[in-house]
Parts: sequence; C-alpha cells; structure tokens
Amino acid sequence: MSEFREIIDVFIKIVSLLREGRLTLNSPLEEIVIKAGGENLAYIDNRRDAKEKYGFDFWHKIRSQFDNEENFLKFIQSKGVNKQLLYSKSEQFPDFIFKVEKQENKLISGTLLELKDPMGGSIASFNSTLPTKFKTLEEVDIINGNNLVSRISSLIDCQLSSHKDYLTFQRRCFYLIRTHKNEEDKVKISLVDGSFFETVPKDHIIYQMFLNILRSHLEKKNISIPPELLSEIEKYLSYITDQTIIASSQTIKRASIRPRLRIMAEVHTEGNPHSSFYPKIKEKSVNLVFKAFQGQDEILEGISKRIKGVDIFEIQHRRNGEHIVASVKF
Repeated sequence: MSEFREIIDVFIKIVSLLREGRLTLNSPLEEIVIKAGGENLAYIDNRRDAKEKYGFDFWHKIRSQFDNEENFLKFIQSKGVNKQLLYSKSEQFPDFIFKVEKQENKLISGTLLELKDPMGGSIASFNSTLPTKFKTLEEVDIINGNNLVSRISSLIDCQLSSHKDYLTFQRRCFYLIRTHKNEEDKVKISLVDGSFFETVPKDHIIYQMFLNILRSHLEKKNISIPPELLSEIEKYLSYITDQTIIASSQTIKRASIRPRLRIMAEVHTEGNPHSSFYPKIKEKSVNLVFKAFQGQDEILEGISKRIKGVDIFEIQHRRNGEHIVASVKF
C-alpha cells in the first residue's frame, strides 16, 4: 500500500469533495488535485494558478520557518530557486509530485501525477515522455533538459532529499484523466496506474521504434538487405534503450547545433480506460485504476471502509492483464 498510498488518499478525498459540493466533475483538474492533496505535494508545475485561482500557496510551509521574507528568499535562492520561479508555470513534466516518506531507511511514496483533460473521448498524446509505471527524478530532469523539478521538490522534501537514493529511486507514475470534459452525461474521471499504458517494457518500445524507422526507410528506398544482416542490426539497436540518453542534447562534430529527440506517445484505444473496450467504467464516475497484485485485498478493504457505496470490480486490460477499479458514480 505504501507504493501509492497518497494516490488512494487523493481518490478518497476527491470523492468526499464532490459529495460535499466543493468540487464538480467539471472542476479544473489542477484544482481537484490541489484541493484533494495540496499539503502532500512536493512539486506543482503551475504554482501561479495554485495561488491566484485556487488559494493554495505552495511555499507557505517553508516561508513560515523564517521570520521575514528576505531570509526566506535568501534561503530558496541558495537552493537554486530564484524569486521569479516561486509563482510561475514552469511547463515541465510532471504536473505534480507527492512528497517522499522514509520507511526503514528506504524512500517510499513520491508519486508522479500527470494530467490529461481532452474535450472528447480520446486521450491526448503524451509529449516528450513515454507513460510508464515508474520514473526517477533523474529521468525527469533529463527529459525536461534541466533540474528545476528536482530542485523544487528537494526543497519541499527537506531532509529526505539528502537521502542517497533521492534522485534515483523508482517513483510510481499515475495519470489523472478526464474525458468528455464539460459533457455532463459522458464525463469520466480516473486516476490511472502507469501500468495501463506501459504494457510492454519501455526499453523494448524504444529500440523497436528505431527498427521500424529503419525498415520504413529501406522499403521507401527499395533497398533489400539479407535477413541475417537485419537480425544483426536489430541486435545492436536493442542496446538503444535509455530514453534519458535519447532525450539529452547530442554534440555532433562540426555542427553548430546540438540536436535532441523528443519522443511522443499516442494512446491506443485499448490503452484508454474510458474507451468502449472497458464498459464497466461508467459515465459520470470517478475511478481509481491499478494493476492487480498480491496484497491488494488490504487496499480494497480500506477503500471500502472509507468510501460508502464504492463499487469495486475487475477489468481485463486487452494488452496487460487484470486491473482493479474502485469506482464511485455521481
């Protein structure tokens, strides 16, 4: 349960806020996350709107530790965060990161949460990063091309950010997805485990992508190569597995530019939990979707105790096995 405890808490809080009328199914997703889990967040990408629109000052806990604003600003600047970044929209991945915790000298929690809010029923493409079940802050920094996200989150995580594994421990990735925004009778909202998108290992996807590109170029240029040579090429392409290397700027001899590749990912219909492939997930519902695992019964029992009327069922992912859904209809 410790792997994504904060996501379970957010799900339960969202349901509570909706039932109390403090949120609606069409409230901005940023507002939903901030109201449901603001105090547990170590990073908010849009800190400007968090304060101006939703009344949440991301820095209030750190600021309260200082007797005046000048000392607070000196402190954050010493950590590499200038005044202009305090209340800005950084346009970095991800949208939110939850605080880490420590259990028996091991870091836990720290979930990454990305928002997807299309007008229709399809999920918009993922830009610059492949959706996965886990990511490290080290990966996040390389994908973004800077370490702003880890600088800010380490400030909020305070002493725990000095842990030797802070940048490299595997954090769960969840995605808050709403489809049919502003369509009262069709809207669905789900907190979705990254396993719903990462149905084959990321490493396999990356090198197969390059192999497909090579095959397409050979076909376009009407070039035929012996099967044994293609197998040899595939063997060497299989070493291209690290997205952090692909996303980093490359130095090319004599070139006056440093090119970098930004990988985008489109979601197959079967990878969309709100599609017709998964009819059990109903309209006007809020859902928590995660891959089935041993020990899930304790989690589901806890959810059932905390949310009256929650419906818990299984769905069979067309490409990645059994997933569990906790669902509340509105």
